[in-house]
Amino acid sequence: MDILIPRPAPTLVCVLAFAAIFVCLSKILLPRINSVLAERHDAIDGQREQAERTAIEAGEVLAKYREELAEARHEAARLRQESLEQGTQLITEIRAEALRERETMIAEAQARLATDRVIAETELRGVVVSLATELASRVVGESMDGVAQESNIVDRFYSDLDARSSAGLQ
Repeated sequence: MDILIPRPAPTLVCVLAFAAIFVCLSKILLPRINSVLAERHDAIDGQREQAERTAIEAGEVLAKYREELAEARHEAARLRQESLEQGTQLITEIRAEALRERETMIAEAQARLATDRVIAETELRGVVVSLATELASRVVGESMDGVAQESNIVDRFYSDLDARSSAGLQ
C-alpha cells in the first residue's frame, strides 16, 4: 500500500514542474493564443459586417436596377403607343391625300372627256353634214353643197336633236 501514497520529494518536483509549466502557459502562450483568437474573431466579424454591407448594397443596386428596368419598359410601351398613333395618323393623312388626288384626277378626266366630247361632236356634225349633202346630191342628181350651207336646215336639225336628247336624259 505504499505505492498509493506518494513520496514528498517527487510530489514536490511534480507540483513545481506543473506550476512552472502553468505559469509559462498562462503568461506567455495563453495571451498569444487569445490575441490570435481575438484577431480571428475580429476578422470574422469584419468580414461578416462587410458581407452584410455588401448584401445591403447589392439589394439596393438590384432594387434600383428593377426600378430602371420598369421605367424603361414603361418608356418603351409609351414609345410603341406613340409610334402606333403616329402611324395611324400618317395612314389617315395618306388616305385623305390619296382620296383628294383621286377626286382631282377624276374631275380632270371628266373635264377632258367633256372637252373631247364637244370636239368630237363638232367634228362629227361637220362630217354628218357633208355626208348628208353628198347623199342628197346622189339622190337628187345635182350638187347640194351650196343649198345645205346656205339654209338653216342643218341648224334646225341639230337643235331638234339636242332638245330631244336633253328631254330624254331628264
